[in-house]
Amino acid sequence: MSEFWLISAPGDKENLQALERMNSVTSKSNLSHNTKFAIPDFKVGTLDSLVGLSDELGKLDTFAESKMGGVVLPASTPRLTGSFFSPQSLIKRMAQSVVEVMEDSKGKVHENLLANGVDLTSFVTHFEWDMAKYPAKQPLVSVVDTLAKQLAQIETDLKSRTAAYSVLKANLENLEKKSTGNLFTRTLSDIVSKEDFVLDSEYLITLLVIVPKSSYVQWQKTYESLSDMVVPRSTKLIAEDNEGGLFTVTLFRKVIEDFKVKAKENKFIVREFYYDEKEIKREREEMTRLLSDKKQQYGPLLRWLKVNFSEAFIAWIHIKALRVFVESVLRYGLPVNFQAVLLQPHKKSATKRLREVLNSVFRHLDEVAAASILDASVEIPGLQLSNQDYFPYVYFHIDLSLLD
Repeated sequence: MSEFWLISAPGDKENLQALERMNSVTSKSNLSHNTKFAIPDFKVGTLDSLVGLSDELGKLDTFAESKMGGVVLPASTPRLTGSFFSPQSLIKRMAQSVVEVMEDSKGKVHENLLANGVDLTSFVTHFEWDMAKYPAKQPLVSVVDTLAKQLAQIETDLKSRTAAYSVLKANLENLEKKSTGNLFTRTLSDIVSKEDFVLDSEYLITLLVIVPKSSYVQWQKTYESLSDMVVPRSTKLIAEDNEGGLFTVTLFRKVIEDFKVKAKENKFIVREFYYDEKEIKREREEMTRLLSDKKQQYGPLLRWLKVNFSEAFIAWIHIKALRVFVESVLRYGLPVNFQAVLLQPHKKSATKRLREVLNSVFRHLDEVAAASILDASVEIPGLQLSNQDYFPYVYFHIDLSLLD
């Protein structure tokens, strides 16, 4: 499974034994694979600052601003653009952008969605705090500020880079659609040639007529007599699709309208097209230019997405680590002493049983929270949370299903 549960419990002897018991039960029951999740010792600051950071980290992590009731960010924190923002939503958008740029299967895409050069599961299960990028000796608010600014910049760049590529791709797709439709709608610049037409004649003109396949014989027998002044033996089949063929016919200009009417009566449709060499050349050059521009932008954009996807994902997991630290201090108190563990449930069907095991092992940490898990009617005093949001232990969810 691409799902992880990041939990923590106090690090005293009793709870370390509880963690060992949890590891033993989950291993024997084949419920989850568990690994320690290393979190450095940060500067704690005041409890008031931790409460504020808890809210801010929650917004950075998973919540849309609308869900947070329009909470105003601290003055030191950059305003995150868009109607909503979270690292998870950002990396999902970046993953989707890789899909759109590569125009390939998800299997190939996953090969390009890496963090520090390794697959996402390996990065999470072997997580190490990046001291160089996010110094643990700095105040926590500075670390959070660095992460927020980094993610905001990536999102800004993502919008501008993908917008330009999307416009280019859309223009190219529109031209390609014109060349792949049926004979009634598609462009004819890649079908016709100068030799198919009588050009620069004061009296004669060549028309293009769409004839159903079932009427080819009828066309050959009747086209010369559909109107006066049709040039004999002037028809030629120049293109076909599943429904019919595109024929040329040459006639005098003065009988064009009469010929169109008679052709329509026989279910032959005159395609409105007049050979313009300059326009055809312009259309072909536009297609060549767009293909060249797309090829030139493809490599740099994909490289940027790969690098910055990695950066955004790494930042997101660092935010998870910060949330565990802050919530553990707020929940378990000072001095800082807790153990974080990463659980990877083996299968979806095991998650209920896994939750029961955790509840049983750690219910002593918060009897009310433990009871509320079993009884939805129990309210947790002082918390605006449902029993689905709060557990006796600190808990955060990590979902790596970015392309679902």
